[in-house]
Amino acid sequence: MTAPTDPAATDPGPRDASPTDPGPTDPAVARPATRHLTVAQALVTFLAHQYSERDGRRHRLIEACWGIFGHGNVAGLGQALVEAGPGRLPFLQGRNEQAMVHAAVGFARQRDRLSAHAVTTSIGPGATNLVTGAALATVNRLPVLLLPGDTFAARPADPVLQQLEVPHAGDVSVNDCLRPVSRYFDRITRPEALIPAALQAMRVLTDPAETGAVTLALPQDVQAEAYDWPEEFFADRVWRVPRPAPDPAALAEAAAAVRAAARPLIVAGGGVHHSEAEDALRALVDATGVPVAATQAGKGSLRHDHPADVGGIGHTGTAVADDLARAADLVIGVGTRYSDFTTASHTLFTAPGVRFLNLNITSFDAHKMSALPLVADARTGLEALTAALAGHRVDAAYEAEYRAGKRRWERLVDAAYAAGDASARPTQSQVLGALDAVVGEDDVVINAAGSLPGDLHKLWRARSRRQYHLEYGYSCMGYEIPAAIGVRLAAPDRPVWALVGDGTYLMLPTEIVTAVQEGVAIKLVLVQNHGYASIGGLSEAVGAERFGTAYRFRAPDGGYTGDPLPVDLAANAASLGMAVLRADTVAELREALAAARASDRPTCVYVETETADTLSGAPGAQAWWDVPVAQTATRPAARRAREEYERQAANRRRPLAGDRRPAPTTPGNGSAPTTP
Repeated sequence: MTAPTDPAATDPGPRDASPTDPGPTDPAVARPATRHLTVAQALVTFLAHQYSERDGRRHRLIEACWGIFGHGNVAGLGQALVEAGPGRLPFLQGRNEQAMVHAAVGFARQRDRLSAHAVTTSIGPGATNLVTGAALATVNRLPVLLLPGDTFAARPADPVLQQLEVPHAGDVSVNDCLRPVSRYFDRITRPEALIPAALQAMRVLTDPAETGAVTLALPQDVQAEAYDWPEEFFADRVWRVPRPAPDPAALAEAAAAVRAAARPLIVAGGGVHHSEAEDALRALVDATGVPVAATQAGKGSLRHDHPADVGGIGHTGTAVADDLARAADLVIGVGTRYSDFTTASHTLFTAPGVRFLNLNITSFDAHKMSALPLVADARTGLEALTAALAGHRVDAAYEAEYRAGKRRWERLVDAAYAAGDASARPTQSQVLGALDAVVGEDDVVINAAGSLPGDLHKLWRARSRRQYHLEYGYSCMGYEIPAAIGVRLAAPDRPVWALVGDGTYLMLPTEIVTAVQEGVAIKLVLVQNHGYASIGGLSEAVGAERFGTAYRFRAPDGGYTGDPLPVDLAANAASLGMAVLRADTVAELREALAAARASDRPTCVYVETETADTLSGAPGAQAWWDVPVAQTATRPAARRAREEYERQAANRRRPLAGDRRPAPTTPGNGSAPTTP
């Protein structure tokens, strides 16, 4: 590893070059220099000297540390952070531990996983509040360093406050809940154990195939314990993020498969963005004419107005993308993990003899769908595949077909966005249409849960590579507001919008206070539709009749079917320090969104949508999603839903191709396979 050339990157703190133990009197055998620090002080100093590097560009690896202090970390990491000063490892004060992880995840995604944040908590509830955020980070393959306090390693007094006692295992604490949701976990029970653990943590954080949540559990007594640390531990370290190239034989097979396909379709996933592979994807598409459909994480891999961009794919996809998927003879996955929404629960890719080619940096994902695996960095792999396909292009009739389908879908989007009466209350789709008219290429639109992800995946016109920010790997309610703070910290010059329904808002609004405190001018679009609209629709579809999904008073029959609750979420946002703009009509919404975009302080646009049984106004689902329905029921709604479920489930197919080599073809570009 090499040292950064930027002088500002060097350690601003004092360095004691002399050893704490003078050792032998002969200078020729003097012992190496050490530094006498606590474990917490050593960790903070170590983190200040870690860098990532890709394509010759160097980045501070851990740019800041979020924290809420309690007895598990206040005397350790708390003291170390204040002693180090703001220049060593900047501190960010949070209000909820889960939200702090969400903010760190938003930051890391906006920085293409090359920089990250740390999060420190006390023991007990502070630590367990990290679990949801850690799972989200790991599911989405995004780096975050978790530093929860832990119970005493030396056990001078058991149980301490907030300690979970496990009678059959004395070494278990609540931090063990973080093991299954972390990509790397270690508990630092002795000072010297920090050195290998910290190095392993940095390795995982910067490994594009392994990254996710990394947890170093820190017993509170060990945090405060001093040790003589070798000076080399605090040297600047650069962790190079590789771009592995595809195996030549696999590349040749991949190119042959594409040449043999008459109806190939690219499925672009989040790996395209993480690898900064958008230009490489566009070059491949421009050369070959292969259309591109996008997962939630991959949307924006091509601009919405590129002729080969056919929009979202799967259950929340566009009609043109899903029709192409049903007829595709080769599906080329790039940086996707094929979630059930993408595959429509294995009912989407149904053409006889359909084959899969997966370009992915992880072997695990590359082998999904019984695919021909191309294990490589997305950008490097796309560039190599483009070169291997020189001179090849899909048939002109196929291009004309998908371009015509794209035009038809765009007319549906225009209709969903249009508002015939500007004095009426908007539908949810019209809210998106009004926002679409206000944002520019630099804006970032963030969402995670509720009915908005489906509408956004179908309708949103992504203008740039990082404009569309959907967390749909974990689809975690409450993600949007803290993530918007993280994104804005990573990109302070970009307008950042958090799109939130009332159900999601009530889950985790507390980081509004953080945005106000730090002067992070996020924009919040708060959509009031009186309940869990998305799950309400799903409940109706599976025969559960929207039970328990509306935010209403109880009716005489005992159900939540009375009047809407008289809550005022706009007043709540204002009470937390946000500027609030209320919009009752389409015209007022347009004015409010424009004012919010121009605002230099955290601003909320509050709008109550016009709904018909909580429908959004967007086109319906273009593909199925498997949510099992009760096999036996007395109510007619459930029986009807079960009949429809069995009809759809009969279309489910799991790819099990044995020979993944391309079938022989007749001469000519884009020729169809001569064998099934």
